[in-house]
This record gives sequence, C-alpha cells and structure tokens, in this order.
Amino acid sequence: MGWETFTYFAAVSMLLSLAGGVTAMAAPRRAAVSLSLSWAGVAVLGAFVAGMWVSLGRPPMRTMGETRLWYSLFVMAAGAMVYGRWRYRWLLLFTTVLSSVFCFINIFRPEIHDRTLVPALQSPFFIPHVTVYMFAYGILACAFLLAVAALVRRGHDYLESVDNLVYIGTGLLFTGMLTGSIWAKQAWGDFWDWDPKETWAAMTAAAYLAYIHLRLTRSPRSRWLYVAVVVGFLLLQMCWYGYKYLPSSAESLHLYNVTQ
Repeated sequence: MGWETFTYFAAVSMLLSLAGGVTAMAAPRRAAVSLSLSWAGVAVLGAFVAGMWVSLGRPPMRTMGETRLWYSLFVMAAGAMVYGRWRYRWLLLFTTVLSSVFCFINIFRPEIHDRTLVPALQSPFFIPHVTVYMFAYGILACAFLLAVAALVRRGHDYLESVDNLVYIGTGLLFTGMLTGSIWAKQAWGDFWDWDPKETWAAMTAAAYLAYIHLRLTRSPRSRWLYVAVVVGFLLLQMCWYGYKYLPSSAESLHLYNVTQ
C-alpha cells in the first residue's frame, strides 16, 4: 500500500468519524451508532497503517509524517473510548478535528517513506517505545480537550475523567521513557543524555506529575489542575516535534534523517 493512497483512506476515515461526532451531538440517545461510526473511522485509518507496514516491510514509525499517522489514529481511538465511558457528546467532534489536522498535514506535506531503518532504530524496543508514546499522546489529547472545556465552560466539572486520563497517560509516558532508556543504553551506551528531546520529555512528565501532586493536595475543584493539564499538553507538543524548530535541535540524538 503506497503513500499515494493515503488521501482516500484519510477521507473515508474522517467522514466516518465526523458522522459519529455529528450523531453524538444531534442524537445523544444513539450513542451506539456514534460509537460504531467512530470505530469504523479508526478501523479504516488503522487498515492504512497496517497496509503501509506490510508495504514498507518495517513499522511506519521512522519519520515525523509516519508518527503523525499513529497520532491521528490514537486520537480518534482515545476519543471513542472516552465518549464510550463518559458520553461527552461534543468530544468526538473535537477529536475528529484534531485527528484531521494531522491527516491534512500529511496530505499536503508528503514525505519520503523508504524501506530502510538506521541502525539505532533496529531494536526490539523501537515498536513498543513509539506505540506506547503515541497512545499516551492520544489519551492526553483528550485530557487537554476536557481541561480546556472546563476552563471555558465554568461550572462544568470534568475532574473525574481528567484524573483517569492523566493517570493512564502519565503511566504510559513513563513506560515509554523506560523502554526508551533501555533502548538508548543499547544504542548509544547511556540511559539518558539530556539531549533536547529528552529534556522536553522530562519537562512534560514533570508537568503531569505536578497535576497529580496538585490533585492530591489542593481543592478538587481548583482551576490550577486544569491549567496544569494544558501546560503539560503544550510541553508534550514541544517534546514530540516542537524542539526540532529550536537551534539546539541540531544536537539531538533523535534526528535520524533529514525527512523527519
């Protein structure tokens, strides 16, 4: 399956997900229909990712464009799971929009997707490290949307769901950091090097730990809890791709090729 077919898969996936979001808003009693449409959208995009994996002969996780695929997939999946659990009927539309943004970036900015993996990526920790991180990003994106909604819509309390999402997402972040550290020891000879990406990863983890600390020590309705989630998500964007636009990015060990 080639990159040239991505537009068709993305269009079908986004339309199905959009239909699920619209149904959730217009007919909240038809939650099963909304979920079915949303999961169908996830399945279509997942089919493309699987087909691309087979076509490339390697996991499509090497370039930034490839990780955007996983992010789009997991944001939609996380949105469906959160909607299935808490029935925030507006959430599916917002996760669809967020997922679509990264799909559109991939459509209008196609990148080179070859079959090679540099030696540093030829590790058994490569797939679990990237997958766990991308799933964490999707979960924490939903936490971010709920936190923003709480800040904008005063009087609405989303702390129960934000708690669960942050706890799960933070656990996944640390799992990703652990697998990455073991991988770094094998590839570069040290568990941690404080290169730009690792520094932003530590700051991101600290922000979500700050949320957990505030949750346990401050009033459960404190707006600072939601602010911590928003700050954590912004730091997460810097950790994922924002650091590449800083002068220090040239020192990063995580730049494997110029097409990222």
